[in-house]
Amino acid sequence: MGGGGQKRGKIVLAEGTFDLLHYGHIHYLTNAKMAGGENAKLIVIVARDKTVERLKGRKPILPEDQRRAIVESLKVVDEAILGYEDIDMYKVIDKVKPDIIALGYDKVDLEKELKRYIEERGLNIEVIRISKFDSAEPNSSTSIRRKIIEEYQSQISRK
Repeated sequence: MGGGGQKRGKIVLAEGTFDLLHYGHIHYLTNAKMAGGENAKLIVIVARDKTVERLKGRKPILPEDQRRAIVESLKVVDEAILGYEDIDMYKVIDKVKPDIIALGYDKVDLEKELKRYIEERGLNIEVIRISKFDSAEPNSSTSIRRKIIEEYQSQISRK
């Protein structure tokens, strides 16, 4: 009788808004899952519309249920869940019990906050930040929006 239950892969938790999905998101999620090694399970928290509005001062273009479904349809994602209205990532951590939390390259403050929380509670969770996908623009939702506006304005000025 060997230890049959030893093959459980690590659970990796990732988070984001995922409005206007682009290759930068795919890079982030693929690398997040790879960080978990073999048989890793990637669970993604998709920010609620109200959370996005509070943090970014505007509503996302796509509603939360669509953003969640789009993220979950990605091959690399095992499960996508909506965040809690009150931005309580700690509730999600308690529920999901991840081995690794993979954050985006720009989430410096969140990284510090989570590391403090994990240390205070003596949890065995690794917090990592995934490097930015540095390619030609557009490589962010903001740059996609900018490109759409520029295209639109140049078409108007041609008329």
